[in-house]
Order: sequence, then C-alpha cells, then structure tokens
Amino acid sequence: MKKLFFIIICLVLYAVPTTAQQNKPIVIENSDYTNRDETEVPGAAVLTGNVKLLHDGVRIFANKVYYFEAENYAKLFGDVKMNQGDTIFMDSKYAEYNGNKKFAFASGNVNMRSPDTRLTTDTVYFDRNIQEAYYNSYGTIVNDKNTLKSKSGRFVIPQKKYQFRTAVTLTNPEYVMATNNLDYYTNSGHSYVFGPTTITGKTSFIYTEKGFYDTKKNLAHLLTNSYIRYDTQLIKGDSIYYDRKREFSSATNNVSVTDTVNKFDIRGHYGEVFKLKDSLFITKHAVAVTLVEQDSLYTHAKRMVVTGKPGFRIMRGYNDARFYKTDMSGKCDSIHSDEAKGLTQLIKRPVVWNGESQVTGDVIHIISNSKTEQIDSLKVLNNAFIIQKDTLFSHRYPDKPEQFNQIKGVNLYGKFKDNKLSEVDLIKNTEKIYYMYGDDNELIGIDKGVSSKIHMELENNEIVVVQSMIKPESSSYPESDLPGNVRKLRNFVWRGDEMIKTKDDIFPQEEKDLHEAILKKTRADKKVEDKPMEIMQETLDYDKDHPKPKPKPEAGAPATAGKSGQ
Repeated sequence: MKKLFFIIICLVLYAVPTTAQQNKPIVIENSDYTNRDETEVPGAAVLTGNVKLLHDGVRIFANKVYYFEAENYAKLFGDVKMNQGDTIFMDSKYAEYNGNKKFAFASGNVNMRSPDTRLTTDTVYFDRNIQEAYYNSYGTIVNDKNTLKSKSGRFVIPQKKYQFRTAVTLTNPEYVMATNNLDYYTNSGHSYVFGPTTITGKTSFIYTEKGFYDTKKNLAHLLTNSYIRYDTQLIKGDSIYYDRKREFSSATNNVSVTDTVNKFDIRGHYGEVFKLKDSLFITKHAVAVTLVEQDSLYTHAKRMVVTGKPGFRIMRGYNDARFYKTDMSGKCDSIHSDEAKGLTQLIKRPVVWNGESQVTGDVIHIISNSKTEQIDSLKVLNNAFIIQKDTLFSHRYPDKPEQFNQIKGVNLYGKFKDNKLSEVDLIKNTEKIYYMYGDDNELIGIDKGVSSKIHMELENNEIVVVQSMIKPESSSYPESDLPGNVRKLRNFVWRGDEMIKTKDDIFPQEEKDLHEAILKKTRADKKVEDKPMEIMQETLDYDKDHPKPKPKPEAGAPATAGKSGQ
C-alpha cells in the first residue's frame, strides 16, 4: 500500500511542472503607462497607451488593458487587434484573452480576416487550441465574389472551412443560395448543403436537400429531392449534375423533364439537358408523355432526343421505338416527330394498331392537327397493308382457324374522325380479301379481287365498306369453296402478338428489368438516412472528434474567456 501511495505521489508531482510548462505567460511588450495599484481593478494591472502583448504566436494591441497576471488573463479596450502570424487578423472594440486556455472573446464591430476572407459580426469566440472561431450574433463573410450571411457560424481555420447552421445566404453575382446548413471552404469555394436549400439565378431556380456547389467553377452535384427549374421546364432526378456556365445538366435515376405549360413530360433513368441549345437526351427506360385531346400519348425508345423550343420541338427516338394511346398504338425501329408540322414518321418496319386493325408499310406518317390536337390523317408509303382480325367469324365459328380481312396496295391515305380511323384509300396494285355478312350476321361469302384503287370505310374501328375502283376484278366465294391456303394475300404478316395493349407494353422486357433494378436500389438507398457523400462524411467525422466549446458568461457581465470557466 505504501508503495502504491508513493507511485501516485510521484505521478502527481511529475504532472504539475508539465502543465505549468504548457501555460505560457502573457508577455507585455509595451505600455505607455502601467498602474499596478489594485484599488482600481482588484487583482489586475492597468495598462494604457500603445499596449502590446504577446502570447504563443499571437500579438495583441489595445488602448487599455486589465491584466490579471495570476490568471494569465487580460481584458482589452479600445481599438483592439489580435494577429496570429500572417493567417488571422481580428479587430474589435472590446476583447478578452485567456492565456492558459488560449481562448479569445471579441465584441463590438468585430472584423476577422484571413488571407482570403473577411468576417464582420458583433461577437466572436476564438479557440486557439483547436483553431476554431465561431459567432452567434449574425455575421457577414466576404470571399472573392461571394458574400455569406448567417445568424451563426464557425470557422475551422486548418481546413479553411466555415460551418453555418442557421439562416444562411450566399450571394454571388450570378445567383443567391439560401439554406440553414452550409459548409463552405474559402480556398476552393466549395459549398456543401444539408437540408432544404434554394439557389436562385437569373435564368434558373435550384432546390435540393443535400448537395455540393463549386462557387468558383459554377458546378453543382445535387442529391436528395433535387430539381432545377427553367421558366416552364422542371428537371428532377435522384442525382443531378449542373454546369451553370454551359447551362448543362445531367440527371441519374428517376429522371423527369417536365414542361408544365406545354403539356410535355419525358422520363427515364439518365438524361442530359442543354438549355442554350434547347435540347434534351434521355435513355434507360425512357418515355415521353404528351397530352393529346385529354388523352396521354406514351412514346418509348432506347434513346430519345428532343430539340427546339416549345411549339417547335422535334422528338427523335432510336432503336425499338414504341407508342401507346388508348385508341392507337404502334412500333418501329425509329420515330421522328415534328411538333410544328404535326408530323410523326415511323421508320423501318413500322406497324400501327387502331382497334383490331393492323397497318404496315415501308414508312408510316401520322399527321396531327396542331390546333385541335387530334390525329388528322395517316399515310403509308410503299407496301401498304391493312389486316383486321374477323372477330365475327371467330365468334360464329370458334372451332375454325382465325380469319382476317386484308387490303393492300402501294400507298395508303387514311382520314381520322375523333381520333379513330374512318376512311382509307389504297392506291395502285390493290388487292383485297373481305368477309361479307348479311343483316343476320350470317357469312354470305368471301370477296377476293384486284383493282387500281380501293376505298374503305370504318366505324368503331371495324371495316364496314370495301369498294374496289378503277378496273376492278373480283369474285365472291362461299366459305367452303375457298381453300385456307389462298385466304392470305402475298406478304401477309399478322403481328398481333406484338400488339401494345397498355402503356406498360411500350417497354421491352430488358427495359422493365432495368427499371425494377434501379427502383430496388433507390428504395434501399432511401432506407439509409442522411447517407452523405464522402467529403460530407469526412466533415461529420471531424466535428465528432473536435467538440465545440460552449462559453458560459457570468451573470450580468459580458461573455468572458477568463474566470467564467471557459
């Protein structure tokens, strides 16, 4: 027991001189007049006139100082200046400095400067041990072209980083950023925001709840609940990259670009927008949604490009293009749509379904009326072919193979009424096979023939009239007299198994699988709360390892860095 007691005494005695050695005394370099009569200020010497103090690398200047030598502590009055080497310069009307704790407090028109920033506020606390300064009395920081204002802030000097947590605005000649949580690096101009944030520019408005902004290069990376708004255009995505100088943005996962006024929305999982060029590119489960006469038209392709201003947009879809509308659908290799002309071109192996009718040809043009927003007409150029499944035959003869009405020619010209195909003219080298029924829906015969022109009329997407014109040659056969092998015209191809019956059918299976995989990953990511970017995590780790001091001023006295226990 005596031996243990001896060891403890030795450790205590050893620790005392070490602590004393760390607490360097404040050195008085100059004072025009020194009064050590403690009747004026108990326990303090009063220094006046050109007072200069030095403590562990910081020089202090003031007009008047109360110096408490026993506590290694000073109160400073009038034109106070503190200089830490060539890195930190702080001016104020009043200040306090604790040499043992290397902690400073300044108030009254505080002006704190570093080589690249200037902070002005009413009160600053400066902990030299961890090289951090903070304020809670509204402050303004000027750095390069940026002016930052906030209710409270903290300056982490080794990282040249300001942390703002209340009512922050960053004003730049090109935009204004407003948030409650901002980390700002003065040397790089990098900003990291946490929580609801807006960035208002001359031509754009940005909202995000987590993101990064490079104030020097005008680049942004936006994450949680972010969007960019240009006039009537709204860009959303799980992750958005933005280049203000080029007016370029790209977005990844759950991307949508919406024109709120002009009834246009395009979605996918990767997109690029060039505002200055009025162009948009989107891929990965891409779909464009356009409102047509109170009905939505859904168009898909693996890659979709939209160019031009509203009213003059041109949309191009490449590779396995498909579209769906409640009364019409179709597919082709590529699609080209001109909004001003109201012209949609289906290119390479196109097919259009209108009700039970299938229309094919080398090239198909769908023409819309831009004023009424209704489909006006249809053109099929080269190898025009209309096939319609005869549902009446299948109903009356369920045990027999399906039969089809067929009409073909070189070119086809069709007219729409109420968005339904109502009249069709086929021109040159026309052929037909048509199942004729009486009033009691009994099959009368099968009409087969050729001519130079065929006129056809439809009601509710059903063929009701087929009329051969100009040199018609046709014959009517009883159903039993016309063999099955001659009931199909040459080049007959029924593509009913490809028919797009719902808006989900516009996506091939691989696109659906991609979409589900991305949605699954998105849901998993959202379960991880406040999942920060790597640099944000580093910031949080630094804060955790460096707890902030909390000064507690004496009751009825100014906040102090001395006897108050700071």
